[in-house]
Amino acid sequence: MQRISSRNARFQVWQASLTNRTKRQRAGEFLVQGVRPISVAVDNGWLVRTVITDASRRPSKWASELLQRVPGAERVAMAPELLAELCEKDDPAELIAVLELPADDLDRIPVGPEFLGVVFDRPTGPGNIGSIIRSADAFGAAGLIVTGHAADVYDPKAVRATTGSLFAVPAVRVPSHREVLDWVRRSPVPIVVVGTDEHGSTDVYDFDFTQPVLLLIGNETAGLSSAWKEAADQLVRIPITGSASSLNAANAATATLYEISRQRSRRAD
Repeated sequence: MQRISSRNARFQVWQASLTNRTKRQRAGEFLVQGVRPISVAVDNGWLVRTVITDASRRPSKWASELLQRVPGAERVAMAPELLAELCEKDDPAELIAVLELPADDLDRIPVGPEFLGVVFDRPTGPGNIGSIIRSADAFGAAGLIVTGHAADVYDPKAVRATTGSLFAVPAVRVPSHREVLDWVRRSPVPIVVVGTDEHGSTDVYDFDFTQPVLLLIGNETAGLSSAWKEAADQLVRIPITGSASSLNAANAATATLYEISRQRSRRAD
């Protein structure tokens, strides 16, 4: 077991990965903390490169069992004050897992007759990405695709906001809508591309979501790009009342995903 008691080069790489997307990508890894997120990651076969533990504490029962489940992971015992810096909070986690970044490959997202996928177009808030991944997991989506210049799926704020769902639902980053549309065309089943837009022509509950669907969610401020609007087979709107002019992206995604789940469960009955 390696011990780290100073801000050496390895510590600095991990610390930089918390705030620097380029350095995260270059290292090919990201940091995860929390019992549930780490447990879900291990349950779903994510590659744990390193487990960083508090050098001053005996591992809990959970931590001891986790270490046994990832025998190939490097073990690092870190000084508690340094571990607290990586945790970015006053009450540091018992351990941090350093996970390997998966490939941004659309084929990680399974497609079948019940397919439901979500595209988040050019999101600016990592917390919104995390919230949508969590909702996608809760309502049966097969995966999330983030398109364009966007916040990072593996930003610590996004990872925390998923509460572990990131490790159960594939999330893939692609440069533009073109790669996604090529993937849709190659699909073994016909997929209907449905965008959410406050000026959509159909109310969300009037559209048939029981067919294979790729749901489009737009940027928090600007909504869907013109390219995605043109690519959509249908634009739907969420009827709202009151003084609010619109819902934020994560809320709109959650409301629509709930409606899709409701329709599909009724069909199953």
